Amino acid sequence: MIAAIVILGVIILLVVIVVTMYNSLVTAKNRFKNAFSQIDVQLKRRYDLIPNLVETAKGYMKHEREALEAVIKARNSAMSASEQASNNPGDPSAMKGLASAETALSGTLGHLFALAENYPDLKANENMLKVQEELTSTENRIAFARQAFNDAVTTYNIACEKFPNSVIAGMFNFTIAELLEATESPEERKAPKVSF
Repeated sequence: MIAAIVILGVIILLVVIVVTMYNSLVTAKNRFKNAFSQIDVQLKRRYDLIPNLVETAKGYMKHEREALEAVIKARNSAMSASEQASNNPGDPSAMKGLASAETALSGTLGHLFALAENYPDLKANENMLKVQEELTSTENRIAFARQAFNDAVTTYNIACEKFPNSVIAGMFNFTIAELLEATESPEERKAPKVSF
């Protein structure tokens, strides 16, 4: 009788431990999904601002049609990648696709802003200045949200890889999540040289 009670107690203890580990993994996974949703909100805000930027610039930059079309194309590509990533945050291929699309969008926006320097009336346009300011603010929010997402993913990944959580993670198909990182090459990350 005592042996049966001890065995039952050990079984109950093991079940409680497994349930606790499982719940901690679920919590960590939901935290990084929530962190991605914060990125998604800011990305949508950014995507909504870009058509305003292009429309404002279009009136002044009639000869820069290719640059304007490249921005719209990059925006649409980034929106598509964002939708795929939001369906499964942490999925390696979705995160790499999003990072790549966002890098391309940032590049085309940078090119557009560089071209805008050649148009003094556009640079002084109140709408253009307002949209640029909002885009800059949104970029900062995206950077903070990306950091929060990467922190949450790191916490989740550590929880999945630690023993004995790794056993529970393997049993219940908790897979390692991908960080959202920049895809620039080391050359692209270098500060541009300016000479006068």
